[in-house]
Amino acid sequence: MTEIARPGKKLTLAEKLSRLRIRLRDPEWRRYGKLLFAGKAVGVGLVLLVIVVISGMFFGHVYAADSEVKTASVVNPINTVWTLLAAFLVFGMQVGFTMLEAGFCRSRETVNVLMECIADTCLCGILFYAFGFSFMFSHGNGFIGYHWFFLQGAPATYESTGVAFLAFWLFQFAFADTCSTITSGAMIGRTGFLGDLLYSVAVSGFIYPILGHWAWGPDGFLALMGTDGHFLSSLGVGFHDFAGSTVVHTIGGFIALAGAIVLGPRLGRRFKRDGGGPMMPHDLTIAATGGLILWFGWYGFNPGSTLSAMDFEGIGRVAANTTLAACAAGLTAMIYAHILTNRWDMGFTVNGFLAGLVAITCPCYWVSPAGSLLLGGVAGVIVVAGIELLEWLRIDDPIGAVPVHGIAGIWGTLSLGLFACGKYGSTGPISPDNSVPLKGLFYGGGTQVLAAQAIGSLTITLCTFAVAMAVMHLVNATGLLRVSEEGELYGLDLYEHGMSAYPEYVISDVGSPVGAGVSEGGTEERPVSIPWPVQVSGPSRSDAQPQGATIRRGNPSQDTAMGESIA
Repeated sequence: MTEIARPGKKLTLAEKLSRLRIRLRDPEWRRYGKLLFAGKAVGVGLVLLVIVVISGMFFGHVYAADSEVKTASVVNPINTVWTLLAAFLVFGMQVGFTMLEAGFCRSRETVNVLMECIADTCLCGILFYAFGFSFMFSHGNGFIGYHWFFLQGAPATYESTGVAFLAFWLFQFAFADTCSTITSGAMIGRTGFLGDLLYSVAVSGFIYPILGHWAWGPDGFLALMGTDGHFLSSLGVGFHDFAGSTVVHTIGGFIALAGAIVLGPRLGRRFKRDGGGPMMPHDLTIAATGGLILWFGWYGFNPGSTLSAMDFEGIGRVAANTTLAACAAGLTAMIYAHILTNRWDMGFTVNGFLAGLVAITCPCYWVSPAGSLLLGGVAGVIVVAGIELLEWLRIDDPIGAVPVHGIAGIWGTLSLGLFACGKYGSTGPISPDNSVPLKGLFYGGGTQVLAAQAIGSLTITLCTFAVAMAVMHLVNATGLLRVSEEGELYGLDLYEHGMSAYPEYVISDVGSPVGAGVSEGGTEERPVSIPWPVQVSGPSRSDAQPQGATIRRGNPSQDTAMGESIA
């Protein structure tokens, strides 16, 4: 082959045409040219084919029905995963509750608290599977649902949420378990284990789900309140409780109040007006850590109640509001407690931020960050005042369950009628619907929302307390609600469960591992046995008697964080 070539210089057009004529006379170059042309033609054809296919799949005309099916196939799984993640966070709150109660109790009843929390969780799961969920979330009437018992006959997804039915069940089970655990907090230190199981059946199986149906059921009379043909239709607005200030916390708090009243105070508990004070918690490290775990779990409790990852703005707003309310409440509780006691009290501070979390649970979707700060700050003051009120009324609530959950729950529910900012309506599986926003009194909305909130809160609170008092009196009549006097003095851990939470140490006379006698006035001794000996190793205090101790009934309120000995 010969060709024109001028190294180092660019060929002119005439030279390029001359070179092409020369190459076309060569058979080898002609074959190469045909191959090159065919390859390029095939490549261009493939590119055009890919463009046509992709355009048809993603950019062509799609009918409305096809669009709906494709949307559901993507959105529903995403929302289901979001709901499950939230359910796992809410269930993790059981760790927080267990640690909080265990830390605030006395060392000799720690195992009892752990057992109650675990047993209540297991019991709640079975009851909510059998009929609790049916009573609460199935269709029925304005007062109770009556379908889907044992989860039979349930649809693939729950109502219009698009969330898988069993994922929704798991999320709501975690809520029910929270309510049951709240109840035990005011009753620790003197409740018999069998009595705890009995009232827990009533709470998880009947009280919580039936009263919860009124506000959260698909046809609950408070949920439909204010609409045509339903309860108080002239009001024009229904009762709202986004994540459960009333449904979970007020119900749990007022059941706890009924239990504390029926049980009475722990032996030796002297109140401030009688010259005494609260019994000291045995491990504030555990209590504070449990409180912070609860705060973390609340990010499933509140944002998860959207049941929709698609409402991304709502999720972010709810999470931010939850944080701000807790922060404000923790600080105001700390400051107000210092004003009252001249001490920076850790217990009040922990209960303060928990009260802020409880209060924001109802209005978290509809208020602004500024409103969250304000209502949270008020909650911190309310919880300290509530604890002092119970002290004055001589009601023994060892961890503050009634003020934190019951009283702060009422405040949070009412605060929606004050702080709803008038921008947000309701969440949805694909996007929020803000066409009918809630507007509170402080934003020019009048008292309409506040009235609806007051009616709903008052109805559920009074009914909860009345039914809980009846249940507690009934269980008490069996003789199982309160442990015996000798068992309480001996310590529930050894008396009820035959073991100590801290077997390496002899913490007190009351926690003596083999047996103890109870001295009446220092004269008569009565032997108390436990199911089996507990082996103790390591150093023991000089006043502890591992092979048999004498308990003199005195003033258990003098228990210290490390000792708890009863002199």
